[in-house]
Amino acid sequence: MSIEQTSPNPGASGAAKPRVAIVFGGRSSEHAISVSTAGSVLKAIDRSKYDVLPIGITHEGRWALVSDEPARMGITDGKLPDVAQIAESTEGQVALPGSPGNREVVWNEPGAAPKVLGEVDVVLPLLHGPWGEDGTIQGLLELSGVPYVGSGVLASAVGMDKEFTKRILESHGIGVGSYTVIKPREWETEAGRAAARERIAGLGLPVFVKPCRAGSSIGISKVKDVADLDGAIDEARRHDPKVIVEAGLEGREIECAVLDFEDGPRASVPAEILVGGGYEFYDFEAKYIDSSEVRIPAELTDGETAEIRRQAVAAFEALGCEGLARVDFFLLTDGRWVVNEINTMPGFTPISAYPKMWEATGLPYTELIDRLLQAALRRSTGLR
Repeated sequence: MSIEQTSPNPGASGAAKPRVAIVFGGRSSEHAISVSTAGSVLKAIDRSKYDVLPIGITHEGRWALVSDEPARMGITDGKLPDVAQIAESTEGQVALPGSPGNREVVWNEPGAAPKVLGEVDVVLPLLHGPWGEDGTIQGLLELSGVPYVGSGVLASAVGMDKEFTKRILESHGIGVGSYTVIKPREWETEAGRAAARERIAGLGLPVFVKPCRAGSSIGISKVKDVADLDGAIDEARRHDPKVIVEAGLEGREIECAVLDFEDGPRASVPAEILVGGGYEFYDFEAKYIDSSEVRIPAELTDGETAEIRRQAVAAFEALGCEGLARVDFFLLTDGRWVVNEINTMPGFTPISAYPKMWEATGLPYTELIDRLLQAALRRSTGLR
């Protein structure tokens, strides 16, 4: 597949190279994965085309200047990285522009005058989960008038919420599995618990109990015995008061990457997740620590490949996504495709499927980052 490249534009600050603020970490349970993603991007970004300003957000929500040291950001021997370990100061804080027309980033430290760090031309928000991938940082950047990579506020929020993702996909005729949602207050009363258990019984066993607005398989349990249900729901509620329970599906787990081009979104060759090592499903350990196999391209017929690529683009457009997304499917034993979820900011770690799928399609990692940044620089903020 031939993919044309574009040349970088001069930055809004007037610099020869656009200045990219790479924002990562964050308050969600996916903090470490976001740090690892940022490390991979910092290694791969073309420094001859872009100036880079790494900004990490701590677990507590403090925006910190961090060392531009990608080697310190990976998952090593099962040890997860943390923004606090690479922050240049334990007390100072970065402030983004507060209004359109001002793209200056400022460093504030107690007892010292604010220090202007210069203007940024575009933000690459490599945040996963709530307080980042869910439309919150997108809203902040819209208010500031700073271009950014990826989907806008609504698509980001919908893509983060598994319930509303499914509702919108269903309304567009795109298949999803059977599910039910336990709202926060419902699980706090005996009557509500009883009603939720009754709905779940209608799904059959096994079921997957998930935080409704989380990712990286954190807080997910596979329940094969009804006696384990309440504990699984309580575990999911540790990460999100809203819980989704999905019927277990028999089939293959296939992923497809979508990327915006000048003529519209296109889909990559698909990948298949092959979970080994005795894991029951593709949980956090299987995904990031033991590294289950990802087969690219997936072993599909030409017709199956064409269909998943068509449906991936259809799902991308149904949610109003921009820039990029990874669409996760199940190919059921009866030949039907159903969408499991959409990730509007998929991982870019060394083992992440999204960049690997595009590399297999003909777009190497560094050029993929370049394309995402160029699309963001061309795009205005606000209604579009």
